[in-house]
This record gives sequence, C-alpha cells and structure tokens, in this order.
Amino acid sequence: MQTLAAGVSFTDLHFQNIPRIIATAVLHSPGGVALVDPGPSSTLPALRSALAASGIEPGDLRAVLLTHIHLDHAGATGTLVREHPGLRVYVHRNGAPHLVDPSKLLASATRLYGDDMDRLWGEVAPVPAGALHVLEGGERIEAGGRALDVAYTPGHASHHVSYWNPESGIAFVGDTAGVRVVSGGYVLPATPPPDVDLEAWAASLATFESWRPETLFLTHFGPSNPVGAHLGELRDHLEEMAAVTRTSLSRDATDADREAWCAGLWRSTLEQRMGEEGARAYEAAGRLDLSWRGLARYWKQRAA
Repeated sequence: MQTLAAGVSFTDLHFQNIPRIIATAVLHSPGGVALVDPGPSSTLPALRSALAASGIEPGDLRAVLLTHIHLDHAGATGTLVREHPGLRVYVHRNGAPHLVDPSKLLASATRLYGDDMDRLWGEVAPVPAGALHVLEGGERIEAGGRALDVAYTPGHASHHVSYWNPESGIAFVGDTAGVRVVSGGYVLPATPPPDVDLEAWAASLATFESWRPETLFLTHFGPSNPVGAHLGELRDHLEEMAAVTRTSLSRDATDADREAWCAGLWRSTLEQRMGEEGARAYEAAGRLDLSWRGLARYWKQRAA
C-alpha cells in the first residue's frame, strides 16, 4: 500500500492483472478500518493480500464507503459483508436498493459485458439492508478515524457521492473527476450509460472546487493534483467528447458506425498522448464505446 497522509493509504487492485486501473483507499485508525470503493470480487485476493501485508486483520474492517454502485467500484461489497457481518456500508439512496437486490444492476451490466461478466467482476452478492447507511448528501460521517463530509455528486452516475476529509485535504471523488491511469497523464471523462447528465456534472465539479482540496483521489487511479489543472482539463475534455458525440448523431450512419467513429477518434487522441499501451490502460478503466453510448443517450433524451 502507498501512503497518502497519516492514516490514509491506497492499494492497487491489479484489475485483470493490469496495474493502475482500480485503486481502493484505506482509512485506518486504532478504532478500525474503512475502505473507499473496494472494487469487484475478482480483485478481492489482491485486496486481502494488501491489507494483510499492512498488518490489517479481517476483524479490523468496520466500514465500506461507496462512491457509487458500478461493479468496478462496489461489486465486492456483498461478499465483504458476508465475510464480515459487522461491516457498515455507506451508499447513496439511489444505489441502495440495487445493493440489496442486484438483479437489475446485473441485467444492465450483462447487456454491456455479456459473457465477460464473471471474468471481469466475479461474484456480485446482495448486501443485507440492515448493513446499509443510506446517504443523501450533506452528511458528516465518521469512518476509519476520519471525519468525512458527504456530497451528492452526480453527472457520471445518479447514485454518486464523494467524500471530503478537510484534515488531510483529500477528496475521494470516484469517477466524477474522471480517469487518469497514467500519472500526470490525460484526464478522461468516463460517460457510460444510463445516467450521464452534463448539467449535474458541472455542479458536482463546482462542489469539488468549493472544498479547495489539495488532492483528488480517483478510483481510476489514485491521487491527482494540482486540483485546479485536473478539473480544468476534465471540463475541456468532457465538453469536447459531448460535442463530438452530438456531431456523430447528425451523421448519416447507424449508431454502431457513429459509436465506432467516436471511439476511434478518442482512442487516437489517447494513443498520441499516452502511447498504445497507455491507451489500452485507459480503455481497461473506461471503455470508449460505452462512453459514446452514455453521451448519445444524454443527447437523445435532450432532443426528446
């Protein structure tokens, strides 16, 4: 594990045996440990190994803080609660029902990932309702020995929250602050269906700025600063991707062709900036075809 601040570390889950794709933040104190976005069950062996290597016993786990319920962030939650029945799970109210009964979540994900579901995510077990601490945004919670302010931060997902720890200057922002899997690299918005909302996203980024954090902690991947430059680049790239998607919808083509055209443009940009290997890493963290689908759905809904 790598240290961010006193009592705050993070570990690389080596998703699909690729480094710097999914990071889990670990808040630890004598009173217990909290995990921010534990990842999918397919990476639980890596998470368990990292915790054990840092001297964290299974009985030390007290809380799981979810930024949102997408499987790459929250898929392991039910398994962890089954293994540690005392765990408290913090989640936004829009996501809570889908943790208790993940059938709709799994059906939606299966439409996107098909036969790769088990290989990518592993088991997605239900979370008992009694384990949930349901959030609205605006709360202050205590976890892992830290006071954390909770904000509702949609845009990427309608069930997204972020956690701000003023003491350390770290904001745990899930996917709302984008993807940056190469240190100092390109800031890529992740815009999968079905919840992309550009107006809500702008408001969420303004919330981050109002906190004045020193560091943004991204699930994909890890700490990023300076914060102002990061958020400025994210805004620019989100605007560019939204505009390209809108243009694609006016092309005389099928949606499959429009999707391939946009994904190809974005992939070319990543390859120019990060090289082929870097571009592949970004696509492991957030598929470009799914980003087109999310933005296309947003524009089609606006038109309707």
